[in-house]
Amino acid sequence: MSSETYVPVRDVMSADIKTIDGLASVKDAVQLMRKSKISSVIVERRHEHDEYGLVTVKDIAEKVLVPDLSPERVSAYEIMRKPVFSIDAKMDIRYAVRLLSRFGITRSLVLDEGKAVGIVTLRDIVMRHTEMD
Repeated sequence: MSSETYVPVRDVMSADIKTIDGLASVKDAVQLMRKSKISSVIVERRHEHDEYGLVTVKDIAEKVLVPDLSPERVSAYEIMRKPVFSIDAKMDIRYAVRLLSRFGITRSLVLDEGKAVGIVTLRDIVMRHTEMD
């Protein structure tokens, strides 16, 4: 990564995040994913000192479909990942890509002053960085 140009994560993230309540069913989460053409949803915090959760298609496959559970009877909070790995919206993408790679993570919640403002993926960062070279 030779470029010295500062590009904040905010500039490459997807700001159109979809959230659900932790008590929503997995079926509701799947319907939201299908409608929005996305593969993950953020589980809302219960209060300001709580952390965000994340439900991905992989979580649904492994924790609901494989054990043959009913998506209508399983809540998002039962299968979500929490706390979610997060990156500050102002972080330089050069450091964000290193951080994601170091932990073997392909996507991260983006926070601005503790509030969820987007999701960034390795793909988002790589596509933007290679466009700058």
